[in-house]
Amino acid sequence: MASPRPPPASLRSFLDAHFASPEDLASAPALAELLRRECVGLDASLRRLEAQLASVSASWLARSAGARASLRRIRSRGGGFGVEEDDGEETLRSAELPALVQEIHRIDAIRLYAEAALQLEAFVGNLEDATFSIVRQASKLNLSSVFRPASNEMQWKQEKLLQAVDAMRDIELELLRISTNRPQWTNLIMAVDSRVDKTLAILRPKALTDYRALLAALGWPPSLSSPDAANNKYSEIPNPLILMNEANKEKYSQSFLALCALQHAQANREARQCQAKGASASMSDSKYFDKTAACFDNGLWAIDELVQPIASRLEYHFAKWSEQPEFIFALVYKIARDFMGGVDDILQPLIDQARLVGLSAKESWVTGMVKMLLGYIERQIFPVLVTSYQATDDKFEVHSSWMHLNDLMITFDKRMQLLADSGIQKIASISEGLSRSLSVFSIYSEHSDWLHMWAGVELNSAQHKLKSEMEDEINWSYSIKELGLQEITSNFLLSTREDYKAPTISEFVVKTASAMIERGHALPNKGLRIQYNRSSSVQFLNDFFLVLRERCEALQLTNTALEDDSLLKASFAINAARYCEYVLREWDDDIVFLEMGAHRKHVDEGQGQGHKHSAQHPCSFFGDEIAFLAKLGTDYLEQIMSSVLLEFEDLSWDYVQNIGLPNEQIHPVDEVLDEENLGVSPGFVASLEVVRDRTTKLMLHLNSKDFLDLWRSIAEGLDYFIYSSIRWGELTFSDQGVVQLRVDTKALLHIFRPFCLRPEAFFPFISDSLRLLAMRKTDARYLLEVLKNAKENDSCLRQQGLQHVNASQAMKILGSKRSDG
Repeated sequence: MASPRPPPASLRSFLDAHFASPEDLASAPALAELLRRECVGLDASLRRLEAQLASVSASWLARSAGARASLRRIRSRGGGFGVEEDDGEETLRSAELPALVQEIHRIDAIRLYAEAALQLEAFVGNLEDATFSIVRQASKLNLSSVFRPASNEMQWKQEKLLQAVDAMRDIELELLRISTNRPQWTNLIMAVDSRVDKTLAILRPKALTDYRALLAALGWPPSLSSPDAANNKYSEIPNPLILMNEANKEKYSQSFLALCALQHAQANREARQCQAKGASASMSDSKYFDKTAACFDNGLWAIDELVQPIASRLEYHFAKWSEQPEFIFALVYKIARDFMGGVDDILQPLIDQARLVGLSAKESWVTGMVKMLLGYIERQIFPVLVTSYQATDDKFEVHSSWMHLNDLMITFDKRMQLLADSGIQKIASISEGLSRSLSVFSIYSEHSDWLHMWAGVELNSAQHKLKSEMEDEINWSYSIKELGLQEITSNFLLSTREDYKAPTISEFVVKTASAMIERGHALPNKGLRIQYNRSSSVQFLNDFFLVLRERCEALQLTNTALEDDSLLKASFAINAARYCEYVLREWDDDIVFLEMGAHRKHVDEGQGQGHKHSAQHPCSFFGDEIAFLAKLGTDYLEQIMSSVLLEFEDLSWDYVQNIGLPNEQIHPVDEVLDEENLGVSPGFVASLEVVRDRTTKLMLHLNSKDFLDLWRSIAEGLDYFIYSSIRWGELTFSDQGVVQLRVDTKALLHIFRPFCLRPEAFFPFISDSLRLLAMRKTDARYLLEVLKNAKENDSCLRQQGLQHVNASQAMKILGSKRSDG
C-alpha cells in the first residue's frame, strides 16, 4: 500500500504558525469555526459570480440565436448561388446585405461589451475580496491574530492591501482603455466607478487606522517639550522616526509604501475621471500615470497622519495665544523645522522607492503643517476677526489686526517655503507653481467674502493715508531745477518721476499700490489675485485718477484768460497722469500681470463678456486704467492748447484783419523799408508775448514728451489761424505789408526757435504764402498764368518749392500781390 502524500507546504506553514506548541491545541475549535465561516463566505461569493455569468451568457446566447436566425432567412431567400437569378432577387439581396453587416457589427459590439464587463467584474471582485478580507478580520477581532505572531499579522494586512491596489490598477487600465476606445459605454464606467467608490470608502479608513496604530506603537507623536526645558535649554525635539530600530523601520517602511501605493492608485483614478470630462487620454501616452503629481498637492496621506496627532497637542497652546497670533506661527515653524531632518532622511527614500515622481518629503511635511495651521485659523481666528469687522463701527483696530495677521501669514509663508526648498535645486520659472500648495492664504479660496473684506481693509488704509497726503498742496507740485535749455528739450527717455516732473503725490500713490499688489502675490491662484487687485489696488488707483480729473476740471482751462496758477496745476496733473500711465504700462508687461490679464480675458469670454479695451492689448490687466489716463492727459493738453490759441486770437484779431495794409501813420507809402531795422507790428506784440510766456512756462513745468507735442500743435494752430484769417483775394498786399508780415513772422518763429532748428517747418502755410508774396512780379504773373491754364497744377507748385498750398490757394495769394510798378 502506497504511503500517504505529505501535506502541501502552505498547509504545513499554516499549521506551524498556529500550533507552535502543545498549548496551542486548545484553540483548535475556534480556528476550525473561523475557517468554516470563511469557506461559507467564499462559497457564497462563488455562487453569486456563477449566477451573474449565467445571466450574461444567456443574454449573449439569445442575441446570437437571433443573428443566426437572420442569416438562415437570408440564405433561404437567396437559394443556390450557382443558379441564375433575376433582377428582383439581386436587388433584394443587395438591399439586405447592409442590414446583415450592421447586425454583425452589433453582435460583435455586444461580444466586446460582455467580455469587458466580465473582465471588470473579475477585477472589481478581486478588489472587494481583498478589502472585505481585511474588514472581516478586523470586525471579528481577528481570531486568527490571537494565534498568529504580530509580524505575520502586519505582513498579511500589507499583502491584502497591495492586492487591493493591484486590483485598482487593473481596473483603471481597463477603464482607461474603454473610455478611449469605447467612450459611449458610459453606463458601464459609471457602474464600475460606483462599486469602486463604495469599496474605497471602506478600504481607505481601514488602511489609515492600521497606519495610525503603527505610529502609536512607534511612540508618535513625541513630546513637544524639550528634555532641557526645565533648565531653559531648548534643544530639538527627539524624533521617533530617527530612533526606530531596524525591525520597526522595516514595518514602518512597508506600511508607508502600501499607503503611498493606495494613494497613487487613487490619484490615477482621479486623473482619469478628470480627463474623461474633457479630452480623452491617449493610451499611447506613457506619461499618463506619471502626471498625477497634481493630485498630491494637498500632501501625502502617510505624512498627513504624522501631522494630525501633533495638531491636537498644538491646539492646546494655540488657545492661549488667540490675542498673540505671532506665537502660533512661530511654534508651527519650530515644530516643522525640528522634525524636518528626520522626515527628509527617512521618508524621502521611501517616496523615491514608491516612484512618486516629483514629490518631496520636505514639501509634503511643510504642506501638512500648513494645512494644520490653516484649519485652526479658519475655525478659531478668522471668524472672530470677521465678526468684529461686521459688528464694530470704529474699524481702525480691526483693520490693524487684520493687516497684522496678513503680515504674519506672508512672513510665515516665506519661511515655510524656504524650509521646504532647503537643499532642493529649483528652476526659477516653476518654483512659484510648486509653492502654491504651501500657502496659508489658500484660506481665501474657500471664503471669497473674507477676501473682499481683506481687500476693503487694504483699500481703506491706503485711502486714509492718501487723504492726508492730498491735503498738503505741496505734494501736488514739483520743484523745477535750473536746467540747461538743451537738457530740458532733449530728454525724451522718461522713466522716473523726476523725468516726468510729476508731483510727489503720484509717487506716493504708485508705491502704495505697489505694496498692495505685492501683498496680493501671496494668494495661491490667479483668480484670487485678480479679485484682490481689482478690489484693492486697482480701485485705489481709479479713485486717485478721478481726483486728478476733478482737479483739472476745477481749473476751467477752457477760459480764454489762462492764469499762471491754473497752467502750473494743469501741467502737474498731466505729469502725474503720464507718470502713472508709464508705471501701469511697465506693470502690464510683467509676466505676473500678463498671466492675470490672460486669465481674466478667458473668464470674461467664458461668461460672454467682452473686454472693452482689449482690441490692441487683449491680455492687458490695466487696460481700462491706461486708456483713462491717456485720454485724461490728451484731453487737458488739448484744452491748454485751445486756451493759448483763443487768447492769441483775442489779442491779435485786429492785427490779422489788417495784415498787408500799409500803416501810413508810421511809414509813408513810398518809404522803402529796411527789414533788418523794422520792428514788429504794435498790434502783434501782445499776442507774441502771450505765446512766449505760455510756452516758456510749459517748457519748465510740463514733461518733455507732452511739451514737444503741445508746442508743435500750438505752432500748427497759429499757422492755420493767421493764414485763414487773412482775406486773400479781397485785399492787396503792399510792399510794406509784405515786409511787415515777414518781420512779424520772424518774430513769431523766434519764440519757437529754442525748441527746434527750423521752426518755419511748423508754419507751412505762412511760409508758402510769404514765398509767393516775395516773388518777382514777372515770375508771379507767369506762375499765375500757368496755374490758370495748366492741368498739373500741384506739380507746378512743387517745382517752385511750395509743398502745402494748393493751386486755388496759390492763385488767391498771388491775386493779393500788388502788380503795379
